[in-house]
Amino acid sequence: MANSKTRMTTDDAARALGDEYQVFLSFRGPDTRHGFIDFLYHDLVDAGVRVFRDEDELHVGEVIGENLLRAINSSRFYVPIFSRTYASSKWCLRELAHIVDNVSKSNVEKSILPIFFDVEPEDIKLKTPLYNDAFLEHEKRFLDEVQAWKKALAQVDEIKGWNMKKDQRGYNVVL
Repeated sequence: MANSKTRMTTDDAARALGDEYQVFLSFRGPDTRHGFIDFLYHDLVDAGVRVFRDEDELHVGEVIGENLLRAINSSRFYVPIFSRTYASSKWCLRELAHIVDNVSKSNVEKSILPIFFDVEPEDIKLKTPLYNDAFLEHEKRFLDEVQAWKKALAQVDEIKGWNMKKDQRGYNVVL
């Protein structure tokens, strides 16, 4: 006798839990989009994970900000990929602040899984010019938001993540 129950797909399970996406990728495009992000995205999708990546989910004519926030709100796992120019993007920092806020206020378990891509912990802590200089520029235009961005960086910096370091052969994960 055939089993009359249908198997739930990963997408069905996510929607049943009220999540449109299982994973939200937050990254600075020029550093990582063509290469690391492509591999990560396709590996997750091939494994049956519903992933939000801006170029695949945002469409011409849509309002970027509200759609990004909606995707963050409807995700369970957040993967910020901190790269050399991540802090220079106001959108990346806005996403990060919203992610941290969303995780802290959520009624369901949500997790941040950071990847440190060719950056050092001191960069994220604003102790080197790499991220600190970006924040000095942001303070000229987005003073009201900068403190929230710094707070979000500090909170995520306390989470154990994956360190990706470049060597002669390419990038390696350092645990």
